[in-house]
Amino acid sequence: MTPPLSWSPEAAAARDAGRPLVALESTIITHGLPHPRNLEVARAIEATVREAGAVPATMAVMEGAIRVGLTSDDLERLAATPEVAKLSRADLAATLASGRAGATTVAATMICARLAGIEVFATGGIGGVHRGAETSWDVSADLQELARTPVTVVAAGAKAILDLPRTLEVLETLGVPVIGWRTDDFPAFWSRASGLPAPLRMDDAATVARAHRLRGALGIEGGQLLANPIPPEAEIPAATLAPLIARAIEEAEARGVAAKSVTPFLLGRILELTEGASLEANVALVLNNARLAAEVAGELAALPRT
Repeated sequence: MTPPLSWSPEAAAARDAGRPLVALESTIITHGLPHPRNLEVARAIEATVREAGAVPATMAVMEGAIRVGLTSDDLERLAATPEVAKLSRADLAATLASGRAGATTVAATMICARLAGIEVFATGGIGGVHRGAETSWDVSADLQELARTPVTVVAAGAKAILDLPRTLEVLETLGVPVIGWRTDDFPAFWSRASGLPAPLRMDDAATVARAHRLRGALGIEGGQLLANPIPPEAEIPAATLAPLIARAIEEAEARGVAAKSVTPFLLGRILELTEGASLEANVALVLNNARLAAEVAGELAALPRT
């Protein structure tokens, strides 16, 4: 069987013309934001990619196919569909087989991007090692995917609700390059700095693109994480967030929230505790990542493929 890819007209035209493409996830539409704000933000992210000189390819599973790019009608339909499956590596094929609608997480988007030949993916923040993972074993599939799938992921670091030191340790063990974008400090999603050093630093998109291609030329599996700090004007200081995150985690444990439900619960609770500030910060950092991903995609389009 061949992978069931269904290209939007815009994405297909860009592919055929050799124009830079940027993959985008769809869980931000279905699980990250309320309707109709989710549709507004999805369109804003796509517009930001276009303004920066690339073509957006939002990934989703619809009607038994991996959609590489969504039309305006597709976006509206997905944004309004209740109970869309949240897809990672484990359930991507099963959902395709069932014909259910599914939204792609970081891991699933990376898989879909690889199948489509798209080398850059913009998201908000990656998943990682959850706090208390020494007993719960709750570790995101995103980390393993970064180690095996050759896609450069542009994110504002890992989500601040996670155990960031352990997340960096696992990425190091897996051999994933963690590159601070014009920073020596690993960003913490809503905050520009986590207090943890970024293992690598790069200051121009051309170097990021060359590093991506050289990994392939060297036969090294996996992608790279380009950690892009949230814009200063949108930042929520880590000191402000720390007690709110701790409170949200305590509430999740008390309610027995587990597995894939943990992250949406925590993000939703922090949204309430920050009185909406975390949502606006989230939108700002995703747009910032979309711009940078488009720049990297443009540099990759100028390089020969290995």
